[in-house]
Amino acid sequence: MSSARNLITDVPGLKVGNASDKDLKSGATVLLPEEPAVASVAIHGGAPGTREIALLEPEQTVEKIDAIVLAGGSAFGLDAGAGVQGRLADLGYGFAVGPVRVPIVPTAILFDLLNGGDKSWGQAAPYRDLGRSALDAVAYEFSLGSVGAGTGATTANIKGGLGSASQQLDNGITVGAVVAVNALGRATIGDSAHFWAAPFEIGDEFGGLGMAVPFPKDAVQVRTKLDALKAGANTTIAAVATDAVLTKGEAKRLAVMAHDGLARALWPAHTPLDGDLVFALSTGQRNLENGLEDMVRLGAAAASCLARAIARGIYNATPAEGDPVPTWQQKFGA
Repeated sequence: MSSARNLITDVPGLKVGNASDKDLKSGATVLLPEEPAVASVAIHGGAPGTREIALLEPEQTVEKIDAIVLAGGSAFGLDAGAGVQGRLADLGYGFAVGPVRVPIVPTAILFDLLNGGDKSWGQAAPYRDLGRSALDAVAYEFSLGSVGAGTGATTANIKGGLGSASQQLDNGITVGAVVAVNALGRATIGDSAHFWAAPFEIGDEFGGLGMAVPFPKDAVQVRTKLDALKAGANTTIAAVATDAVLTKGEAKRLAVMAHDGLARALWPAHTPLDGDLVFALSTGQRNLENGLEDMVRLGAAAASCLARAIARGIYNATPAEGDPVPTWQQKFGA
């Protein structure tokens, strides 16, 4: 079942903040654990844009992170992580190196430079400020759709967005996902209103339409942004989280399994032109009672949450002047 808010912040010990610039048509999202969290990452897309990622591998020294940032702006958006890092340093967060503390803020970006927003920022991209603003806005409740890192996101046929979902397992462990959907491909089955993520939907969280019946003949036809000559304008970046106690190796496996949800919700996925990436983190409040069996269930739940979150982000997107594609609501809502 989904948890109270149906947001990643249902995982105890997490807050999320968003900052958006409507003229820019871009923004940043910050995931802030209340205490440093064990984390890892899995990158399955061919065109990622990242900051402080290598240290998340299980064999590396740093065990825990202070925040995770998702941002628009392509490589310019990596400045959002620097903005968050600076603010956290002021607040006393960070990995201790003698008397110095260095906040650990892994960051991933998506390409939204061709979405109709005003990108004429000159030599000073605004993402450092957007990162700080997103951190200042962290809370347990946050909006979905055209906000934060999903402000100007698009897919092949409709607008993307920021999505989130959560689930509580029978053993009391909670898992959740947050995602900025800017995929090369489509989240809908063919050009229908039905989402590929439909089998995982809980209630009517993204319309309750179920699977397409009959199945569209063009459902598996590969339609992407390349059809509109927008090569490179892609990436789905996400984080999954749980209150289960995990090692970095287990967090890595959770991130790998969560990618199954991305592949269930988007067609095609993990292409050479997508930067598909999933962070995984643990707030470490509940022990796994049955080891590998619990990890299997946890990974499956993370994949389900990510698939649902992708559909929810698109379902909740709102239109803006100059958008290159319509929203789901504009195209199918009536």
